Order: sequence, then C-alpha cells, then structure tokens
Amino acid sequence: MDLVATADRLPLPGETVAGTGFSVLHGGKGANQAVAASRAGASVVLRGAVGGDAFADAAVDALVADGIDVLAVDRVGGPTGVAVITVDAAGENTIVVVAGANALADGRGVQWRPGDVASAVLEVPLSAVRQFFAEARAGGATTVLNAAPVTDGAAELLSLVDVLCVNETELAALGDVSPDALVVTLGSAGVLVVAGGVETRVTAHSVDVVDTVGAGDATCGYLVAGLASGLDLVEAVRWANAAGAMTVRAVGARTSPTAVEVEEFMVDR
Repeated sequence: MDLVATADRLPLPGETVAGTGFSVLHGGKGANQAVAASRAGASVVLRGAVGGDAFADAAVDALVADGIDVLAVDRVGGPTGVAVITVDAAGENTIVVVAGANALADGRGVQWRPGDVASAVLEVPLSAVRQFFAEARAGGATTVLNAAPVTDGAAELLSLVDVLCVNETELAALGDVSPDALVVTLGSAGVLVVAGGVETRVTAHSVDVVDTVGAGDATCGYLVAGLASGLDLVEAVRWANAAGAMTVRAVGARTSPTAVEVEEFMVDR
C-alpha cells in the first residue's frame, strides 16, 4: 500500500514542510506492473505475498477487481509491504519502501508454457526471482527483469534475463550488463532499446506531469503485455512508452490506462 503525502516541494534532510494532501493508494511494483499488463489485455497471474494486517484484504481485492489471478499470492505473518511517498508540485517524488510480506515471497509453483512472459521486480528476495526465472525458462517462457530497486547481488540474476528494463540510475548501479535485450527509460528523453547490437530511440510524449510515481511500472507492465501478445521488442516499447506517459497525468502508482485508451492516445500523436 502506498501512503502518499503531497507538498509544494520535497523536504531537505532534517526539514519539515507543510503538506497539501494525503491519500492511501494501492501500490507495490510487482502489483502495479501486473495491473498495467492486465489493463493492456494480458492474462496475468501474480506471484507474491501479503501480510496479516488490515492492508492485506484490500490489496488482494484490488488485484481481483483488475482481473488478476491471485491464487499464487501467499498470506504470511507480519505487515503487508508499504511505501511512504512524498510528491512535490512538479510531480517529482521520494519513496521509502518497507518490504514487509514481500521479504517472505518465493518464486515457485507457477506453471509455464512456451510463449509466456515471466516478469519480476526486486522488491522480493533475489532467491525468489532466481527460482522464478529458472522455472520460467525451463518452461519455455521469456524472462523480463525490472531491476528496481537495485540491490546487492542483482547483477547475478542477469544470466537468467532475456529483457532487462531499467532507468538510468538503475542501469548505472548494475554496472556492465549484457542481457539479450536492454530497455532503458530516460524520462523526458524517451526510451533507449538495445537488441542484437542495434540501438533504437523511442521519443517521449509531451504531457502535463502531475505525478511520476507510476510511470516506470506502467511502462514495464505494458512492455510485458506487448511481448506476450507477439509484438517485437521495439513495437512493444513504443506501446509501453505511451502508457507510461499517460500515467504521469494522474496521482498514484496504479493509474495505468487501458489498451483502448493507449491506442487512442497514440493515434493523436
């Protein structure tokens, strides 16, 4: 769950600023990306965990409402994962993530078939992602890693990754990487795609920015859905880039548009 405070500007270390609003919203990078993929038209199964607190039922119910299969979501002891987010008037943000139940998630038990796409984030243990990707590859699935947040040892997963989706900061933290394909989100500079030794630049869309929190998750979710639908990597990124741009026009991490809305948006540009 995301605990979101808005203010005219972000506080400096040790400083208190007056807030302009507060809301409790659904979040979690994996859950956000699952929702984006589902709204894009993909059939989505989420593997993860919630805690035993008041947030757990609300988190699961929201996923069900978005058409996501939650039978692989475990209920464990302790708190559900939360993010404490501050957003300023320009839409920039700071985020502190408390893993909670996510720290107890594992990657076992999903039934994989050729043509499936397995997507993971790093708000769960590296061992869970490693197991998840190993089983996915054994079943003929394509693996996509959104290496966020980057943690020690994350680069060790890359031998199991077909497509790496990161922003510039995450890419720098990983160091030298050589997945089969690389997608780097560059904010207002668009997206860089590297595959087969060829670089392709996808131009950013000009929109009014309200909140940048959900942009990366919408982009990754739509990218995965595009690949699962049979789009090639660059076309999937073009689609995902539009979805990410649309997301920043509203407050919250789970404001992904539907596929129809994205298609209409792209026609107008």
